[in-house]
Amino acid sequence: TSMDFVVEILKNIFHKTQKEAQSIMLEVHKKDKGLCGVYIHEIAQTKVMQVIKKAKDNGFPLKAVMEEE
Repeated sequence: TSMDFVVEILKNIFHKTQKEAQSIMLEVHKKDKGLCGVYIHEIAQTKVMQVIKKAKDNGFPLKAVMEEE
């Protein structure tokens, strides 16, 4: 998955600034995961589905999961 695509996902779905998105993307790049936000269950579930669909539509294997806090 391209770094630019991950940044765009973070900006468009999680409403991160360019700087925040780049920081999270680098965390994902280095540690294979990063925290995109803390949401109630329904919103988190929707965001995960949006990421998976957008990644699939663009041919990327980007994975998104939600974890209980």
